[in-house]
Amino acid sequence: MFKKILIANRGEIACRVIKTARRMGIATVAVYSDADRDALHVEMADEAVHIGPATAAESYLVADKIIAACKQTGAEAVHPGYGFLSERASFCEALEKEGIVFIGPKPKAIMAMGDKIESKKFANAAEVSTVPGYLGVIEDASHAEKIAAEIGYPVMIKASAGGGGKGMRIAWNEAEVRDGFDRARSEAKSSFGDDRVFIEKYVVEPRHIEIQVLADAHGNVVYLGERECSIQRRNQKVAEEAPSPFLDTKTRTAMGEQSVALARAVEYQSAGTVEFIVDRDRNFYFLEMNTRLQVEHPVTELVTGIDLVEQMIRVAAGERLPFAQSDIKLNGWAVESRLYAEDPYRNFLPSIGRLTRYRPPAEGKSASAIVRNDTGVFEGAEISMYYDPMIAKLCTWAPTRLEAIEAMGEALDGFVVDGIEHNVPFLAALMKHPRWREGRLSTGFIAEEYPDGFAPVAPNAGQEALLAAVALSASLIEANRRERFADRLRPPSGASREEWTVRLGDSYVDARLVDGLVTIPFDMDIEIGGKTFNVVTDWRPGDAVWRGNVAGQSVVAQIRPILNGLRLDWQGISLKAKVLTQRHAELERLMPVKLPPDTSKLLLCPMPGLVVSIAVVEGQEVKAGETLAVVEAMKMENVLRAERDLVVSKINAKPGESLAVDAVILEFA
Repeated sequence: MFKKILIANRGEIACRVIKTARRMGIATVAVYSDADRDALHVEMADEAVHIGPATAAESYLVADKIIAACKQTGAEAVHPGYGFLSERASFCEALEKEGIVFIGPKPKAIMAMGDKIESKKFANAAEVSTVPGYLGVIEDASHAEKIAAEIGYPVMIKASAGGGGKGMRIAWNEAEVRDGFDRARSEAKSSFGDDRVFIEKYVVEPRHIEIQVLADAHGNVVYLGERECSIQRRNQKVAEEAPSPFLDTKTRTAMGEQSVALARAVEYQSAGTVEFIVDRDRNFYFLEMNTRLQVEHPVTELVTGIDLVEQMIRVAAGERLPFAQSDIKLNGWAVESRLYAEDPYRNFLPSIGRLTRYRPPAEGKSASAIVRNDTGVFEGAEISMYYDPMIAKLCTWAPTRLEAIEAMGEALDGFVVDGIEHNVPFLAALMKHPRWREGRLSTGFIAEEYPDGFAPVAPNAGQEALLAAVALSASLIEANRRERFADRLRPPSGASREEWTVRLGDSYVDARLVDGLVTIPFDMDIEIGGKTFNVVTDWRPGDAVWRGNVAGQSVVAQIRPILNGLRLDWQGISLKAKVLTQRHAELERLMPVKLPPDTSKLLLCPMPGLVVSIAVVEGQEVKAGETLAVVEAMKMENVLRAERDLVVSKINAKPGESLAVDAVILEFA
């Protein structure tokens, strides 16, 4: 077994590999760029080596620097994680020349399966079911249009060397093929250094289901069930689960056996994933094989009890798999939510900045569930514009799917992240979405259910009453604390006023205290709308999470002080709350509403990013839907289009310029 390994990656996956290596008694080496000097993976590793500037192209993607770090520290093997160099055969070969072990498959398998075009050719030869498409070299946008017409719309344009949704576009007509071809090539070149793309038929109402395989150097290959990854946005996975609620035993077995056959055909070693598109009739089509560890691997680990990173290390060290296919059992259900630094209320645009507060839910096993949080950040860390926007991968396990979803919902409600925008509210709302809970999924789920983007969930009457009770309890506890500090010689009087009004957003909820004293723990009956709610909590002022019981229901909600009130976040609901006397509420209803400033004649930068191009000139008339500018942030190009017919009066930005959020790019007449 290895004595020391180097992790050629960063963030949560580097931390995750370090945890397993530490448990195995293996020393670890981290590498870091200028931007990651104070990163968590650097702190966790036994040693750390600086490898260059912040941009990945000058640090994490430079194979020579990784090899030099191995020589400097005496690392015997390299775990690549995912992304960066994980599927680059030339890196694997370079390591082998230096006598350093690559913890992953051999170059032959990487070359055969890591390239999407070549993998499809190989799969066709191996009689694996594949999606109809064109696998040759596409010369230009006109050639792409011709191919798309022959295949039939809609089509998917994909980067050959891609992954993680980068360099991928769906086109429904000729115009979208031309634009999508250019964007896909540009993103592919930026992210992978390879601008080749291919085109295939886009399966309508598809489900994205993948099979995890493990193989050793002795001819043993097994599959560890499947993961469903159908909840995606811009082809980037958002939530995953294992097993899939859609597959039956027959389909699961067929997909697993095809995956094993494909792995055997390329003499695969290590962990790998065979991805399929599955239609409504459970017909499945091979998409690609990822010759690396997948982001969503924890859900497989939770339902099988197998540490995939450990098996990768053991296989690389020449050991045999310690189990056969008959030993693989799926136990319970696991769900993963990817926490991203992005603003769900602004069409999920990237957000960067410092984590002023980062308080994930406690990990571990409770009576009914397991909570796991794979992360690479900490309170005070900075989310950089240079890398992927992932903050953490929150996972829950339970005996049944609905129990795992409920556990996830509660964990998300208690996941506190401040300082940047993030998608926790969206994920929390997803856990309550009827279609998600019923398992009626497709890769178009987010686009179909949130066609106008995500907005805070509107509470129903019951939810309003519950949140009003939470807000009132917090306000009373704070008032009681102020009273005790103001006059320590006087015992707390408890609730001196019985009638209150709680403003939640634009709604006013009348509440009356029925019975109880304001103490900690708080235990009081509150009457709202003719119904009495018994509220019990040990919340204290300053706590970011309110945990308690409202009318027999367990509640976990986030609570933050704002000017003259509180902000409550619960199950995707986000409301400003004020606790008022009835007279104050009467007067507040008369206050005029302040309107936001008019920005209809401005194109604002929706997130911090780099201006890639400006597509217009001053004085130009543009039509609705036309491209105005392209801004790159966190390795993704974002096309800004005209929302209506306009005339450009002034251009305030230029290509290559870095802009802050809401910086003015264009002005219109």
